[in-house]
Amino acid sequence: MKKYIAEIIGTFWLVFASLCAAHFAAGIEGVGIGWLGVSIAFGLTIVTMAYAIGHVSGCHLNPAVSLGLLLAGRFDAKDFVPYVIAQVIGATLGAAGIYLIASGHPAVDGEAFWSPLGICNGFGDAEGFGSPQGYSLMAVFIAEVIFTAIFLIVILGSTSERAPAGFAPIAIGTCLTLIHLCMIPVSNCSVNPARSIGTAIFGGGEALGQVWLFIVAPLIGGALGAIIHKVIGDKN
Repeated sequence: MKKYIAEIIGTFWLVFASLCAAHFAAGIEGVGIGWLGVSIAFGLTIVTMAYAIGHVSGCHLNPAVSLGLLLAGRFDAKDFVPYVIAQVIGATLGAAGIYLIASGHPAVDGEAFWSPLGICNGFGDAEGFGSPQGYSLMAVFIAEVIFTAIFLIVILGSTSERAPAGFAPIAIGTCLTLIHLCMIPVSNCSVNPARSIGTAIFGGGEALGQVWLFIVAPLIGGALGAIIHKVIGDKN
């Protein structure tokens, strides 16, 4: 039970802290942190939680990561569903926390609160909601698969017994930062079904209508990353 609670706490922090940065700090005129700052925030949440709970649960915080670790032989199958449930709960609580804080501002208005500010993921096929730079569904799908696959390769490689000890959180957090730098203009960056589900619940409307892609594509990417890692030949 401790590891499931740790996954709830870790995924809560991932969503709450990162998207607080995206919502409250990114767009401040003159001092806004922008895409760079938001990308760094995502990376820092992973680094901090990896050191805080990595020894308890492994700090997956992402169903695609759990799937990749399962397929790579690094994770017990009996824990997969409970981990995913815990991650979705944590992500939803994180989104709820943001909404509760933001509700103190008069401009908050349901779906309008989420979509324009880079919190919900989207592709460019829906009017008024979607890719920040107008990329198509197929472009977003391909990008989510590729970047999630690379994310898994980095996770599996940096946590190998043959990798330098103690540096995995830094490598993984840096990788997630880089992924967001590349992906925010395309889809607002998911590579994490739990993060997308949690925010889509509050985003409603088109966010819920498009969330399927941000579940399916990262899971495919996670599986692909595990397969590639096995081909590389890591024996851990």
